Amino acid sequence: MLFNLFSQQLELITPFQLYFNPDLILRNYQVWRLITNFLFFGPVGFNFLFNMIFLYRYCRMLEEGSFRGRTADFVFMFLFGGLLMTIFGTFVNLVFLGQAFTIMLVYIWSRRNPSVRMNFFGLLNFQAPFLPWVLMGFSLLLGNSIIVDLLGIAVGHVYYFLEDVFPNQPGGGRWLRTPSILKMLFDTPEEDANYNPLPEDRPGGFAWGEGQRLGG
Repeated sequence: MLFNLFSQQLELITPFQLYFNPDLILRNYQVWRLITNFLFFGPVGFNFLFNMIFLYRYCRMLEEGSFRGRTADFVFMFLFGGLLMTIFGTFVNLVFLGQAFTIMLVYIWSRRNPSVRMNFFGLLNFQAPFLPWVLMGFSLLLGNSIIVDLLGIAVGHVYYFLEDVFPNQPGGGRWLRTPSILKMLFDTPEEDANYNPLPEDRPGGFAWGEGQRLGG
């Protein structure tokens, strides 16, 4: 939200400095565009607030739900989705991918929580897997292009299929594996229940909890 306020209201930067442009990235080395195009959601208004609410809500629910205790896998999902959107976005000439990323998160959450009942503005009742399509229809009513929503749904489905569906199929396997370096950076190492610390690792160098004989 602050990013958009700075760029639009304070005019410190403009959308022309943020949008995705392969030529400027490759020829002028403006590599920041690979990231900034995901951070811009347009001028502050209803569409902007709508995206912010859904981005925060479903990002949090994924982190606290199916990715609980799996921070590295959560970050890898971000990287995989962002890379795939960047590749697809090149062919469909999309310059801002933030909304597509939000829809991707909504899609993954909805497929992992198929039994949850949803209510949209008190008008529609449906199961969670229909939520991305309801949002796409709402976006169409607002006059927005549904290409962005379709891209988010497509990338979300690719991740969901490779991570949740294909590994459980006969002859299937796990193609998506979180790199070890991400696990080293983001995951806390599991404590070994059989580990016996050295005397210098114990508080005060004393064998706490271990009995000692008097005078012996």
